[in-house]
Amino acid sequence: MSPLRTVLLIAGAAILFVAYLALFQVDQRQNALVLRFGDIYRTIEDPGLYGKVPVADTVIPIDVRLLLWESNDKIVQVADSRQYSVDAFTIAQVVNPRKFRETVGADYDIARAQVERRLDSALRQTYGKRAFDAALSKDRAVMMREIRDQVRAEAENLGVRIVDVRIRRTELQKDALTATYQRMESERLAEAKDLRGKGEAAKIRLMAEADRKVVEVVSEARRQGEILRGEGEAERNKVFAAAFERDPEFFSFYRSMQAYAKSMTGPGTNLVLSPNSEFFKYFGGDGKAKAGTATADQPAAKTETPTQTETQTQQ
Repeated sequence: MSPLRTVLLIAGAAILFVAYLALFQVDQRQNALVLRFGDIYRTIEDPGLYGKVPVADTVIPIDVRLLLWESNDKIVQVADSRQYSVDAFTIAQVVNPRKFRETVGADYDIARAQVERRLDSALRQTYGKRAFDAALSKDRAVMMREIRDQVRAEAENLGVRIVDVRIRRTELQKDALTATYQRMESERLAEAKDLRGKGEAAKIRLMAEADRKVVEVVSEARRQGEILRGEGEAERNKVFAAAFERDPEFFSFYRSMQAYAKSMTGPGTNLVLSPNSEFFKYFGGDGKAKAGTATADQPAAKTETPTQTETQTQQ
């Protein structure tokens, strides 16, 4: 190899080495801080190829993409003094690389720790003035905005913007779940017992009301029945009285026939009476009552003494 060619190769290698030390690339997902002897010399926000002074300048890339920081099992106390475990996550972004470098040395772990401490305080403050039910209602969105606004002020001092804070889970601590379930079960049992008592009272009241109405309806029906029966009896007696006044002899005959029909019912009926008994006064002869005898409604002044007074009915 000729000396000239060797010199050219050495010069080319030196130029490449110097270019390697003097040039750097900024990705579109990053900003860059150029430090000169440890101090911030300039901030680069646009992607591209840039130069620096070798040895004197140091380039620190700053990721400006959205960051997801999870904060799990945070213990908070609500207004009724019960403690709950909360899982939340924070969406953050570095928006001021210079301040980010000056405050936390461009260390994401330190920035996350400081934001998380402020998040703990915001969670306790927000939950402490509300009941647990608020975290399960429409107040949940309001609570998350309050927490975000409190954390945002702290994060801005670090050059970080808090995009959002979300609560993912809120529940009792495991050691308190059993006691809470037992208390809820007791409350439900007491409520069920109260409802059963009210239902039983309503049942008794309805049954008493029904019984009262039954008695009233039956009593009214009986009263109306007695009134109608009395009116019928009065009308019947009125008809009989009119018939008796028109033809007493026929009325006496009619009543005697009714007596025969009622007393001689069924086979094997025997009547033991005196032969001259007035009961059979219309049997035989011309069908008229004998002189000196009484009708069915008007007894005679003189009656014969029957030889037998016992009446036997054999079925």
